Amino acid sequence: MIVAKFRVVVVVFFLSFFWTFANCDVAVSCDLKDNCILPCQFQPGPEEVIHWMTENIAVHSFYYNKDQLGSQNQRFKGRTSIFKDQISSGNASLLLKNVNSQDGGRYRCYTSTTRGNQELFIQLTVDVPVQNVNIEQSGESIICRSEGISPEPTLTWSTDPSSSIESKPSVQQNGQLYSISSSLTRSEIDAGLNYTCTVSTRKSRRTATLFKLNNVTGSESERTIQCSDSKSPVTRFIWRFDHSQIIVTESEVGGSYTASEEWRPYVKSVSETGSLTLQNLSTDKKGIYTCELINVDETLIKSTFLQITEEKSHKAMIIGVVLAAITTLAVIAAIVLLRVCKNKTAKKNKNKDDKNNEKESTAAEEESLKS
Repeated sequence: MIVAKFRVVVVVFFLSFFWTFANCDVAVSCDLKDNCILPCQFQPGPEEVIHWMTENIAVHSFYYNKDQLGSQNQRFKGRTSIFKDQISSGNASLLLKNVNSQDGGRYRCYTSTTRGNQELFIQLTVDVPVQNVNIEQSGESIICRSEGISPEPTLTWSTDPSSSIESKPSVQQNGQLYSISSSLTRSEIDAGLNYTCTVSTRKSRRTATLFKLNNVTGSESERTIQCSDSKSPVTRFIWRFDHSQIIVTESEVGGSYTASEEWRPYVKSVSETGSLTLQNLSTDKKGIYTCELINVDETLIKSTFLQITEEKSHKAMIIGVVLAAITTLAVIAAIVLLRVCKNKTAKKNKNKDDKNNEKESTAAEEESLKS
């Protein structure tokens, strides 16, 4: 009696397990913009009917030996097909072309023949890679964020030199896409460290590094500010002054850079690695210069505080020339003045001699008359 009950329990458990397994969703993942096959097999038989649906939206239908797309939803137009030459062997799989993030979700494959009908559910996940990671220092916090990702990503922090960081990221979902962010507060920040934020999914990974502030001194005539020592090919870069004014941008690999109108007189050149050479600087150009360099799999942000120094040798030379000119003019003026004074003295003495001679002549004449 006990054995019979045990056999009944085993049979019921086996049927329950089989039913659960047979009705569980088939998980399928596809990369963004790829072509994707959603599998569906059925028991072959005459008069096949195939309906693909997602969230009560018609995706693709086939009956009377041809596609029936009159009720197909507009967003699937021209992107679906089934393998007609394999339907007779029980293959009702759907080919979905140029997959986008909205295609993710649960799909229902319904098949019917004269021998019966069945349905199968497929859970499609569209892998949207991590395309950009933004890292910035805002006030007394360092913030890292990334958005438009699928499936749900993870975010981790690291430093150079290495230190311990614990920060729980915030994740938000909008439809099939996820956004993730994390921030470090003042108590967690060390000004002497470089901070790297890494956002990952099962198929993609991207990092962003915020380097510690570097201090340099430059002359008014010319100064080169380094962007990064990265050896990866540069995709694009942006230089900013005091975190707001755009100095130069480059948006294409190996393309020419574009300087903003305000900074055009000061930008002398930009190297292939993004180093910026400035010229004709004035003291009001003292401040923080930030380079955002974007490579294939990383973003590097380096800030440099530039102190402008006056060129003393140049000014000294100008002052020397001015003093020399003043001295020369003074000497010339003194010589001229001296000559004028001498001329006046000589003329005065001559007049005096002339008067004396005239007196002596008059006296001689008077003496002559008396005798």
